[in-house]
Amino acid sequence: MTEALGLTSARWKVIGVIALSSSGLTVPGIARVLGQSRQAVQRITDVMVTDGLLSYQTNPKHKRSVLVVLTEEGKTAYQALRDVQDPWAIRNTEDIPIEDLDAGLRLVHRLIQKFDK
Repeated sequence: MTEALGLTSARWKVIGVIALSSSGLTVPGIARVLGQSRQAVQRITDVMVTDGLLSYQTNPKHKRSVLVVLTEEGKTAYQALRDVQDPWAIRNTEDIPIEDLDAGLRLVHRLIQKFDK
């Protein structure tokens, strides 16, 4: 799905996690959500900052652990991802009852909120 957009799966996942966060996430927070090591996430976020997709901002809750946020270019990439992913998701979930999808979405939101702290 992301090949035409020039994004790897890892970049796509990082962008998605940050976009769904209400106020940015720290590198350890992203790592927890993705089930990856902090070091692996740090490497990819550093490259994405260099590429202009992400930026590091001061974290008012922690002096040494900065927040990772999407830049305008990162937001544009996220929207391009949604333009590809949304039709794919609709095609592949048409046979699943809406109640089941709603329950899954509520669970994902709860998990994101838990790790957003």
